[in-house]
Amino acid sequence: MGIKTIDWKENSIKIIDQTLLPGKLEYLSIRDLKTLWSAIRQLKVRGAPVLGAAAGLGVYLGIKDSGAADFRYFFQELEQVIRYLGSARPTARNLFWGLERMKNAARENKSRTIKALKKILFTEALKIIEEDRFACRKIGFYGAKLLKNGDNVLTVCNAGILATIDYGTALGVVYRAKHDGKKIKVFACETRPLLQGARLTTWELKRNGVDVTLLCDNMAAVLMNQGKIDKVITGADRIVCNGDAANKIGSYSLAILCKHHKIPFYIAAPFSTFDLNLKTGKEIIIEERRSSEVTDLFFKKPVAPKGIKVFNPAFDVTPHEFINAIITERGVIRPPFQKNIAILGAKI
Repeated sequence: MGIKTIDWKENSIKIIDQTLLPGKLEYLSIRDLKTLWSAIRQLKVRGAPVLGAAAGLGVYLGIKDSGAADFRYFFQELEQVIRYLGSARPTARNLFWGLERMKNAARENKSRTIKALKKILFTEALKIIEEDRFACRKIGFYGAKLLKNGDNVLTVCNAGILATIDYGTALGVVYRAKHDGKKIKVFACETRPLLQGARLTTWELKRNGVDVTLLCDNMAAVLMNQGKIDKVITGADRIVCNGDAANKIGSYSLAILCKHHKIPFYIAAPFSTFDLNLKTGKEIIIEERRSSEVTDLFFKKPVAPKGIKVFNPAFDVTPHEFINAIITERGVIRPPFQKNIAILGAKI
């Protein structure tokens, strides 16, 4: 799609610094774990699927120079790297999925030499990247069938190219519909407090020739009441057994509004986002972030009294009864979610 959110170049992880968008498109070369941890925590690299890729490349970055002589010590180093990267953000399932996958790849090849293990882990990290590219394209393929020519689609946060490898989940559906010749208009919620919708979603949609209109988060109900929204599509950071889904704060509110206005509410996510160890959304750990994200206008200018108490959860959980369907790379899952997720998720 013209840009790469994350890649491995010149012995380092190359990412787009998303905190600089839309003002500047700048790439960072990350050569150590501390810098990668900070980039994840500060949202320089963000989006559930791309965090899976960051996990894979991050594990390799952390062990590529290991001097361990045998598997035991090598695996201890690997586990230390995994624990450290996993502490960056608690809610996004893909981060932990990627870390677990790298750990399993090492364990399954423990009889190999350390040199061979490093190559195996690097190959595994690249597989994660390519599999996400494929998954997003399939999500787009299945999801585009749910959109009609002339549909107005509302979305929140950024579940596009910048959140994945090259196509997007929620926005991948839009891109595929456009590719199929359908005229789709997107309404993008600004997504307070860090404005991922305003800064990132509008930037990439405009760049890719999609008709997009920006609105404040609290304007969605008015548009729905005026009959100007046909579907709502969001991404997800973690989906559990019964279909409850965690996504950027504000998604739950949109789902309730959709229920009232009889508008389909869809979630688009790869199976790497599913956590089938959790039964309901009540078990999802919700990340709470620092107060300055709310009190200061993008960390620069105060917009609230100094010392004011702040509630700043990064995500909310949409109960499955508010979700019409979940679009995955294996097909569209409809209620009853517990049964149908189990069927399609059997390969996890």
